[in-house]
Amino acid sequence: MGETIWILIPLAPFLLAGFIIWSKHQEKMIEKQSEMTAEKAAQYAAHTERLEARVRVLERIATDRGVDVADEIERLRDAPLN
Repeated sequence: MGETIWILIPLAPFLLAGFIIWSKHQEKMIEKQSEMTAEKAAQYAAHTERLEARVRVLERIATDRGVDVADEIERLRDAPLN
């Protein structure tokens, strides 16, 4: 055991440098993943908002008897999805 420790002592800086590089890489990976997660969450929120707006229009069409339903549906078809 005493002989192997002398071999490991000169290798310690290289092992430490490798660990530092690895930990920085892991940190960057976590940052990228959190950015991607935040971006996906924003996309889902926007999509949900659009769906809720469409549901509100459909509820209004279903409950309002005075509206010409065919015209309202045509306007919805012509409206952009985004």
